[in-house]
Order: sequence, then C-alpha cells, then structure tokens
Amino acid sequence: MNNLWAEVFEQTKAKEILERLIVTKRVPHAFIFSGQEGIGKFFTAIQFAKVLYSNIEAPKQDYLLQSISHLKEPYIKLITPLPRGKNELTDDNAVEKLTKEQIERLTEELDRLIENPYHNFELENANTIKINSIRDIKRFLSTNFNDIAYRVIIILDAHDMNEQSQNALLKSLEEPPENVIFILVTNSLNKLLATVQSRCWIVDFEPLSQEAVKSILIKYFNIGSEIAELLSLFSEGSVHKALSLKDKDLAKSSETIISILRYSIAKRYYSAFLELNKLLENYSLIEIQFILKLIKLWISDNIKNRLSNNDYFFINHIETIKKFNEKFRDYDLTSLYDRLDTIDNNCTKNVNLNVISLSIIFELASISIRK
Repeated sequence: MNNLWAEVFEQTKAKEILERLIVTKRVPHAFIFSGQEGIGKFFTAIQFAKVLYSNIEAPKQDYLLQSISHLKEPYIKLITPLPRGKNELTDDNAVEKLTKEQIERLTEELDRLIENPYHNFELENANTIKINSIRDIKRFLSTNFNDIAYRVIIILDAHDMNEQSQNALLKSLEEPPENVIFILVTNSLNKLLATVQSRCWIVDFEPLSQEAVKSILIKYFNIGSEIAELLSLFSEGSVHKALSLKDKDLAKSSETIISILRYSIAKRYYSAFLELNKLLENYSLIEIQFILKLIKLWISDNIKNRLSNNDYFFINHIETIKKFNEKFRDYDLTSLYDRLDTIDNNCTKNVNLNVISLSIIFELASISIRK
C-alpha cells in the first residue's frame, strides 16, 4: 500500500478499498465518505488525491502533492457550508457578499485545516451549503484543464446541502468531465438524497480506537499525554468529541459523580439532581453522555475491585470503592452497567434530557433497593 496512507490514523478498511480502486484503475467519479465527525474522513480524501498523483508519471510531482496539501485549485476544490452575505443573490459568487470579518474568519479556518487535517472546520452562521457554491462547481468544471491529470472536488458536511443544492449537484454527478472526482464528506448519510447516493461509491469510516484519538490529540493539537489519554476515554472514537470535553475539569467532575452516587443511593433525589446539574453547563446531549461515561467508569472500577484488578480510573477514590463493595457486595453491578449503557444508547432517541437525568438517578438508587 502507498506510504501516503500511513499518515492517516487507522481507517484500514477504507484505505484498502480506495487503494484497490486506484491499483485496478477503476476509480469512480464520485464518492461519499460516511461516518461520524472527527475520524479522518477529510484527511483520507486529501491523501486519496495525493495517492492518485503519486501513481502517475508527472513533472514536479512534489509541487503537485504540496498543492493538494494546501487545497490549491485546480487540483483541489473545497466546498464548505458558508454564511449568507447581505443582499446575496443565488447568482452571486458564494463569498463575494460576505463581510471582511467573515472572509478573514474563512481564511483562518482554511489555514487551520491545511495545517491540521483533523481540525473541525466551523464558521459562525454557516449551516448550509449554498446553491451559489454548487453553481461555482459548475463554473469550475466548465474551465478546460486538459493538462491536469485529476481534479478532486471535496464537499465538507455534504449533508448541509438542502434539496435544491443537492438537485443542482446531480447534473454534475451524472455527467462529470473526465478525471474529475467528487468526494462528499458526511456524518449524516440519511440526509443525502437517494438519487445523490446512487451516483456515488459509498465508503464507510469507523470510529477510531482510544489509542489513535490519543495520538492525534498529542500530534495535531499539542495536548499533553496524560490529558490526551483521559480525553480519549470519553471520545467514543471521535477526535472532535474528545476536544469538546477538553475544558472539563475531570478531577472535579469525578468528585461530583461520587456525590451523585451517594445522594442517589440515599434516595435524596433532589440533591442528586442538583449535583448532576453542576456538570451540565449547556444541558446538552454530549454532556449527559459524558456523565454516563463517568458513572460507567465508576461501576467498572467497582467490578475490577471485586476481581482484584487494580487498573482504576477513580484511583483517588479507592477507599470509597472498597467500602461500597463491602456494603453492596451482592448487588449485580454488571446488570446496572448494562442498564446505564441502554440509557446511553437511547439518548439520541429521547430529546428530554431531564427524563434521562432522572432515569440515571433512579437506576443508581436501585443499588440500595436491591442490595
């Protein structure tokens, strides 16, 4: 396999599929890279473009590879969600009506993405891929580049195209110029029209291992090894999810979790709810899942203690863990862990976070009821 792939952490299956298509010279004209945020889909798209060029004889190949890394046209055309400019019309260029501040912010985000392919590209009020951007693709395709071996069009957050934008893209997907490759990057495949999906080769990306998340945090975000390891525990395979918890005080959060457990077991439900709210700054789904992860880690530590395994997350609370196991030694912690895991898995189905919070507290209270 081409050495360029080694720069992308994991995603072995996706890389093998793409490499095989290149080697067999059966590269389709359009792909969908599908999978959760923060797992390397964009980076894989960039490396894919580089591998395409590395497999042909071309002058100034180093320059070509560098141009791809720097997202330079005509080798790479990047389409992203953008804010709408004042008095912007659908025939306007996608950026011409943006303010100076918006342009500066866009440039900063692009520079960060060039420097760090795992950067989470974000612009304020940019929640749609505008029809202007899709029309810009058509103008790009209409320009003759016979001397260019490949042109790769990457659409970040492709699910942010509305139906009008997706239908406008269809024509280009149906009749692309030779050696033009589309890569639609998405974490919400179901939001793309079936007609769009049917014209693309779908490549599924997998969550990263904790070790990979840790390594990326250290290499690309200059996060210390110890903090990176802690964040990777809560990442669920996503660099972006790990980074969303970077400013959390994990030591303080651990103390609060112990308080929630104590109040719940004592059936002091209101006190437990107040403690839980200390960890909820925005009362968001990701914060609830963070709390569930901490509680499951506490339960896991108790199970380890019963099995004389000393690899604890709550190492500073070992005496509390020992006392708990002495008092509730017959309680089925594995069953409790599984029930909390079910709550975690169902979080996205239940938008009422108050109900989720109370469910957590009542499950913990069952420890004293069923001992």
